[in-house]
Formats: sequence, C-alpha cells, structure tokens
Amino acid sequence: MIAFEYLEHTADIKFRAYGKTPEEMLCNAAAALFNSMVQPETIAAKESWRVELEADDLEDLAYKWLSEIVFLFETESSVFSAFSVKLDQDAAGLWRLQAEIGGERIDLKRHAFANEVKAITRHKFGIKKNEVWCIQVILDV
Repeated sequence: MIAFEYLEHTADIKFRAYGKTPEEMLCNAAAALFNSMVQPETIAAKESWRVELEADDLEDLAYKWLSEIVFLFETESSVFSAFSVKLDQDAAGLWRLQAEIGGERIDLKRHAFANEVKAITRHKFGIKKNEVWCIQVILDV
C-alpha cells in the first residue's frame, strides 16, 4: 500500500492518502501536506507539538487536523516530518484526536519551499473505507 499519491488538478494540489487504520491515514495525509511544500528529508524532528481536537464526525476531524497543521506552520514558523495520531470515539459519537507532531523551526538555508499551502479546502474533501482508509484533499496554494 502506498502512503499517498498526488492527482491532477488545475491550480491547486490534490492528493489521496491511505492507511490501514484511520490514524495511519491521517498521519499519511499530514505527510503528503508537508511533502507538497518541502523535502521531508531536510526536516529534523528536533521539537514536538501536541494537538488535541474534537469533532462530530471523522471527516470534520480530519479537516480540523490538517487545518491545524497549516496553522502551526504559519504561526510557529515551523515545518514537520513526524506525525503520531490517536483517535477515540465516545458513546455519543464524538471523535477525539490526540496527536504529536515532530519538526523544527524553518531554516531557509535547508528548507527550500516548492509551494506554500494557504489552506485546506472543503471542495471534494472526503474519506472512504474500502480495503483501506482513503482521504482525498485539495490544498489551496
């Protein structure tokens, strides 16, 4: 199974990320997001950030997760290369995400940006489960 693949899109960046579990799918989606901007091998996981989010459904939680990563990129001036996600769903159906993100502050001598993601779009955003979990995302660049 491939972790993610980029798809044709006219102006923005479109990808699908896969996983045997929803957690793996969300980690691979985060990796695809950063791989679209900067070479991951140039990023050392020197620091870590914790993220905790809630949503009524997995799709909304995934959108919040990727949007939070873009927010951290912008506000912390940091790039990320390591993602660990834990999901939980309570009896009422509320989804919770606890994650740890590894990365470092941007160093323009080492981090050459191919693109800069402005936002995650809702257009054609979705999650499906067949043999594996799959998320489709379009990035506004």
